[in-house]
Amino acid sequence: MTAVDRRAQARPLESPYLINVVTDRHGVGATITTDAGIQVIELAVHGRWSPQLSDRVSAALPLCLAGPSPSIIVDLRDLEDTYGASLPFWLALWREARLADTPMHMTFCLPETTALSRRLRSLEGPQPRVFGTVREARIGISARISRADRRQVRLEPRPASVAAARSLVAQACRLQNLPGVLQDACLIVSELAANAVEHAGTDFIVTVSHSGTRLHVAVHDRVTVFPRPGELELVGPRGELEERGRGLPLVHRVSTAWGVVPTRHGKVVWATVM
Repeated sequence: MTAVDRRAQARPLESPYLINVVTDRHGVGATITTDAGIQVIELAVHGRWSPQLSDRVSAALPLCLAGPSPSIIVDLRDLEDTYGASLPFWLALWREARLADTPMHMTFCLPETTALSRRLRSLEGPQPRVFGTVREARIGISARISRADRRQVRLEPRPASVAAARSLVAQACRLQNLPGVLQDACLIVSELAANAVEHAGTDFIVTVSHSGTRLHVAVHDRVTVFPRPGELELVGPRGELEERGRGLPLVHRVSTAWGVVPTRHGKVVWATVM
């Protein structure tokens, strides 16, 4: 049974999706980062190919698929696989991403001279795209991403920015004809923006996007500290929720799903409502 098969039989993950490094003390495993608007997830694999490494990558993929990003770059430049033996595993992951409830476009990045690259590039029929560098992969993916359903604003760490974040969400709900999620989305962005102002104290970027009836809110700040599981106790019934001041427990209660993804210079906290 492969790592992908074992994961399919496992209990589904539940929010929050807290993505961090999944490497051992020797640096073998996978690291995950994203951009400020969580448009592209980058999963970089490090070390010699082995069942243990495949398990670490398999553990990371569901966290990537859970978020609102439509694309993922799998960076295999630091993978040691002399004969390309890992090809079936990567093809299985690629198919899983395509067949997910919300399909994700998966692109691979590795040098043309490797055996794995040659095997990937010589496949017949439907096959993943392969690029030589991450920069080339980002350019290739950017052409596929629609800007029409995405709104973004950079804000200063001051109280007035919370109202500006709510205004962006209200505008997105109005333009996309999603009045049913307006109240919850405004509560969520208020909490996330207030956290950025009060705790991060840095400029932050608010991104609002949608897919179907789902609205995604993401707030990027320049602090790398993740929330602790002990801070995520569920709050009471929805009727007892206050306008403000419940923090991440409110986000946990109101959202359909939410999580945190590291970036190169901080983190993105995202939430989905529908």
